[in-house]
Amino acid sequence: MSLSREEIRKRILKLLANNGTRFFRPKEITKRIGSLSNEEYRIARAVIEDLKDARLVAVHKGGRLGHRKKSGRKEGWLTVHPKGFGFVSIDDGGPDAFISPGNMGTALDGDKVLIGLAAPRRNDSRREGEVLEILERGRTTAVGSFYRNGQHAFVKPDNQKLVHDIFVDAADFNGATKGQKVVVSIDRFESPHGAPEGRILSILGSADDPAVQVLSIAVDIGVREGFPEEIDREAEETAARMEDDTGFRKDLRHLRVFTIDPEDAKDFDDALHIRTLKDGTFEVGVHIADVSHYVRPGTLVDAEARKRGTSVYLVDRVIPMLPEVLSNNACSLVPNEDRFAFSCILRIDASGDVQSTEVVPSIIHSRRRMSYEQAQEVLDNDAPADELETDLLLAASLARTLNANRVRIGAIDFDMPDVKVKLNPDGTPDAIVLRERKMSNRLIEEFMLLANKAVATLMIDKFENTEFVFRIHDIPNRDQIIKLADYVKAFGVKLEHRQGAVSPTDLQNLLDEFKDRPEAAIIEDATLRAMSKAIYSPDNIGHFGLAEESYTHFTSPIRRYPDLLAHRVLKRVHGYLDGEAEDLGPICRHCSEREKVATNAERESIRLKQVQYLERHLGDEFSGVVSGVTNFGVFVRLDDVFVEGMVHVRDMDGDFYEYDEATYTLRGTQRGKTFKPGDRVHVVVVSTNAETREVDLYFTDPPNKKT
Repeated sequence: MSLSREEIRKRILKLLANNGTRFFRPKEITKRIGSLSNEEYRIARAVIEDLKDARLVAVHKGGRLGHRKKSGRKEGWLTVHPKGFGFVSIDDGGPDAFISPGNMGTALDGDKVLIGLAAPRRNDSRREGEVLEILERGRTTAVGSFYRNGQHAFVKPDNQKLVHDIFVDAADFNGATKGQKVVVSIDRFESPHGAPEGRILSILGSADDPAVQVLSIAVDIGVREGFPEEIDREAEETAARMEDDTGFRKDLRHLRVFTIDPEDAKDFDDALHIRTLKDGTFEVGVHIADVSHYVRPGTLVDAEARKRGTSVYLVDRVIPMLPEVLSNNACSLVPNEDRFAFSCILRIDASGDVQSTEVVPSIIHSRRRMSYEQAQEVLDNDAPADELETDLLLAASLARTLNANRVRIGAIDFDMPDVKVKLNPDGTPDAIVLRERKMSNRLIEEFMLLANKAVATLMIDKFENTEFVFRIHDIPNRDQIIKLADYVKAFGVKLEHRQGAVSPTDLQNLLDEFKDRPEAAIIEDATLRAMSKAIYSPDNIGHFGLAEESYTHFTSPIRRYPDLLAHRVLKRVHGYLDGEAEDLGPICRHCSEREKVATNAERESIRLKQVQYLERHLGDEFSGVVSGVTNFGVFVRLDDVFVEGMVHVRDMDGDFYEYDEATYTLRGTQRGKTFKPGDRVHVVVVSTNAETREVDLYFTDPPNKKT
C-alpha cells in the first residue's frame, strides 16, 4: 500500500526531530524515511519544498534541512465557526487564538493543531495564529446528505462546523443515491484549495424520514448505532449463561421485590424490597442487575460496551450499551422470573441513618413491575390493597426521611421537570409536555442515591487501597460563580458567595428563591452551567453537588459502563471474581467523554423535535421569559414548548439599542425601552431551521420600561 502525502510528511518531520541538530540533504531524507516508489519519491520532494516554504524546517547552507525549534508555536484544539474562521484552545493555557479562514489550511473542526502565533497588536490581548500542522484529526467520519454529480459525488455535512463538502469517487458510492443521509469517511484533505476526500461507509436512509433525521444527529455527534453480527451472536450465547458456579449467591427469592420504571422501559436495572425488622429498624434491599455475571472482561460484548460507555436515550428510541438480548432480557429484572442480581442490603434506622451495609451476589424474583404512574396512584390513594402496596407506602415514608437528611447536609436538589415530546406514528412531533418529578420518582432516586453512597463508603472504609470507580464533582470555578451572581442580579436576586467561593447550601438557597416562579428552569440551567461537571475517576475528591465525601455509580450497569466496572471491583475484593484488575484511570476518562456525547445527542434530538413542532406554528404567538441578552439579540424561552429562540437586534424596530454587559441589558437610546433576563414577553415565531435547530422570534409587545 502506497504512503499518503500526510504519512510522508510525518515521517520527514519525525526524522528531523529525532536527529536534533543534524542537517540532511533532500535526497538523503528520502532514503532515510523508507523504501519509496517513484511516485512516493516525487511526493516526498514536493513535501520537502512545502515544508521549506512554510518555514517548518530549518534550512542550512547548501540546502540541507534540519529540525526547526517551535519558538512562538503552540499546540491546541480547533473549534471552527460555520462562517469558516475558528479558535484554537491552547493546551498550556492562555487566551484562545483566532484563526482566519485563510490561515486554516486543511484543518477541520475538532483537530489538534500546531499553530504559529502572530505578534500581538499594541493594547490588544487577542492572539491570531496560523495552522502549521494537523497533529491529530478530531474526526474521521461525518454525517451528511449525498449529492451525485456524474462520476463523482459530494456529501454536504450536517454539522455546520464542517465547512467543506466531502468529495466521493464513483467507486466509493456504496449504493448511495441522491437525497440520502449517509456516513462518509474523511480519508484525505491535502490542499486547502481542494476538498476532503472520503468513502460512503453506511446509508442511514432518506433525509426526509423523521427517524433518520434523529439518527443522523446522534451518529454525527459520535453515538455508535447497531451491533456487528459477531457481537450479537456472542450476546445470544452469553444470555443462556444462567448457571452459577461461584457458590456465593444469596437466595432472596422469598422477599417481596418490586420494580418501578417508566411506562415504556424494558431494561430494568434496579429493584427494591423493604421490611421492618424486630428491633424496629428497616431492611432495604437495592437489587441491581448482575450484568458482570454475563459480560466478562476480554469478550467482544465487553469491548463494545466499553466503547459505547453508556446507553443513549434519544427522543424516539434507545440506543443500548448492550445488545437487547442482554439489556432487555437476560440481565433485566423482569417480573415473575428468577434473575441474578448484585444486592446492596442496608439496615436503616427510623432517622434514616445506615447502620450496616452488605453487598452480595444474589438471585431474586420480582413480584411486580410498576410504572411510575401506577406507583404514584398507590401513594396518592394511601389505601394499600395488598402487602406489596404496603411496602411501597413504607418505602415512600422512608424516602422522605432520606431526602430531608440530604437537604439538611446541603445537597443541591435540581427539580427541573423533563421535557417529553409526544410523537405521531410517523415520527413527527404531536405535542410537547413536561414530565413532573413526583413522589414515585423521588422514591427511586433516594434509594439509588443511598445505595451509591453506601457502596462508596464501604470501599473507602474497608478497601481503601483498592482502586475504585468514584463519581466525583469538583467545587465550582470561582469566575463562573461570579458570573452567575451577576446574572441573577438581573432577576432581582442575590447569590451569596465569597469572592466566587460557594457552598452547596448557597446554591440551593438560590434555587429556592425561584421555586414556583416562571424563571425557575432558566435559573436551574444557569446554575448547572456555572458548576463543574461530574465525572468518573479512581481519585476520590468527593461530590460537591451531593455534599458527600464519597460517591459512586453502582445502580445502572445495564446502561452505564462505570457501574459494571464498580461491580467487578466489588466482586474481586469480596472474593466473588478472579482475574486481574483493570486500569481504571483511562476507562474512567473515556466513560466521562462518552457521557458527554450521549447527553449532547439526547438534548439535540429533543431540540430537533421542538423546532419541528414550531414549524407548524409559524406566525403564532407565544408567551415567554427573557433567558439571556447579548449585543446581537434577546433569547426567549417559550412557556408552552419549553424551547429557546432568539429575537435579533436587527428585527427590533422603533429604536437603536445599546448593550450593557454589566447588567445583561439591551437599552433603547431614544425611547428607553429595556430587555433583560426575567422580563415577561410575547413573541411570534418568524422562522425555524431544523438543521441548525434554531428558532427566530419577533416581539409583539416588548416591555415598555424606561430606566
